[in-house]
Order: sequence, then structure tokens, then C-alpha cells
Amino acid sequence: MVGKAASAAISTFNFYLSEHPTIVSFRWSHSQNWGSTWFFLFTSISIYILFSLFLHFLFSFFFRRTRPVPLGPLPALHSLSMSLISVTIFIGIFLSAVAEIRDTRWFWRRSKTPFQWLLCFPLGTRPSGRVFFWSYVYYLSRFLHMLRTVFIILRRRKLAFFQLFNHSISTFMSFLWLEFSQSFQVLAILFTTLAYSVMYGYRFWTAIGLKSSCLNFVLNCQIVLLGFNLVSHVGVLLLHFFKGGCNGIGAWVFNSVLNGAILFLFLNFYVRLYRGKGRMKVDQGENNNINNNNDDDGANSCSSSVLEADKLKLKSS
Repeated sequence: MVGKAASAAISTFNFYLSEHPTIVSFRWSHSQNWGSTWFFLFTSISIYILFSLFLHFLFSFFFRRTRPVPLGPLPALHSLSMSLISVTIFIGIFLSAVAEIRDTRWFWRRSKTPFQWLLCFPLGTRPSGRVFFWSYVYYLSRFLHMLRTVFIILRRRKLAFFQLFNHSISTFMSFLWLEFSQSFQVLAILFTTLAYSVMYGYRFWTAIGLKSSCLNFVLNCQIVLLGFNLVSHVGVLLLHFFKGGCNGIGAWVFNSVLNGAILFLFLNFYVRLYRGKGRMKVDQGENNNINNNNDDDGANSCSSSVLEADKLKLKSS
């Protein structure tokens, strides 16, 4: 009896995440999908950048001596929602990829394995079907992710240029994935949503006042994911030249350059972090003032490395 109930629950879960008619019949279209035009993309990113700069200058020059704006439960709710959304996208695109491989393998099985399909979409792939539905959901979630910049400005009176760059580029890239049916996007979304579900789950944990711990482990995981991401890009390149080509290779080249820059930034910080205890003490002294005001990620109980990591956190995609 219990087994039947569990089987029915799993079937229902699988239906709503990978077999629902809305998911199966999805098609990326400028006329049918919200936020699917180039005009919307550039306008929304421009508004995000201008509004963030406006808040930054407003609090930097006119409200410098005021206390951080009380946000109440908003940061915690935002972290919880982002963690749940990331988990949902991760499970949804995983189940959808399995279903797509099952349904389309007859077409490409002579030239590719399922893992090669995840790395390299066949030429002529159109942005329709299950995996592109979840890619669209991931694209929309990038706009919700941007709200974190507003929270940081209101709390810390600080705005890092790299943060604006990272959020803008990640949104732009997720649009290109859909627009050009870019290869490798399934694995990229799996990696990113897995990392985000952990990171935002941790932020929710600390935001509601539970015990926090240092984020060095998470930082190391991010570097491993970025490194594996970069290795996977090498796999895409090899498949493109030796397996008849990969779809959306132009967008993939841009994505590869971005991932290389992101990995370089993380490795640069990682080397500085573990170069020596003497340097760490200097870094801690330089960041004392930030430590006293940082209540966003439970960093008061961690070393200054967490504060640097918070500046460098980004989407491994």
C-alpha cells in the first residue's frame, strides 16, 4: 500500500515537472513568451544598472550617516524563494533531460552518447520542448536574483562593479541560451542551480538567526564546479570539431570566455586567501569595519575570506 502511494506520488511529481503539456509543447517565441525580445532584455538590464547606481549614490552622498535600512524578513524570504526555485529548476531540467534523451535518442544515437548530447546539441536544434522550458524558467529567475543587489545597497551602502557586471552578464547569457539553442546549457543550469540551492539555503539559515559557519567549504565547491564547467567547455569544443558540429557555437564561445574570466577571479582570490597567515591578518585588519556591519551572510563568525567570497560569488554557467 505504501509502495503504491509512493509510486503514484513519484509519477505525479514527474508529470508536473517533465510531462505536463505546457512543458512538452513549450516553444521559445518573441511573440508568445514574456521577456523574450532583445528590446526587453537590454531595457531591463539598463534599468537594473541605473536603479542600482541611483541607490548607491543616494546613500553614499545624501544618507551617509544614517543606519542601514531595516528590511525585516525580506532578505530571508528572498533567499528561501531563490533556494526553492533553484531546487525546482534542478529537478525539473534533470527529469526533462532524461525524457528528452529517451524520446529523441533515435535521431542522434549513431553519432552521440547521452552525455555527448548534454554537451553538444545536434545542429539544427530548435528552442522548444522540455529542457528549453526550464531554461526559460531559469532565465526569468535571473531577474529575481537581481533583487539581492538592492538588499546589499540598502544594508551595506556598498555596490561592487563586479556584482553589476555578473548579474547583467548572467542574465544576458541565459537569454542567448534560448535565442540560439546553445549547447551545454543543460549542464550549466544543473551546476548553477545546485550551487545556488546550497548558497541561498545557507543565507536563509543565517538570516533567521540560526548558527552560521565559515563559507570556505562553499567557496571550494564553487571553484570545483567552475573548474569542471571549464573542462566541460573543452569537451564541447572537441565534439564540435570531431562530431559534426554543435548547435549555438557562437553563443558558446562568448560563454566560454566569461567562464574563463570567472574561474580566473576565483583562483586569484583562492591563492591570496591561502598564501600565508601574515597576509590573512592584514586582510582581516583591512576588513574590520565591514565585519562590524555585515549581517547578511552570518559573516560575523567567519574570517574576512567570507566577505571577499561574497564579493566574488557568481553563476557558474
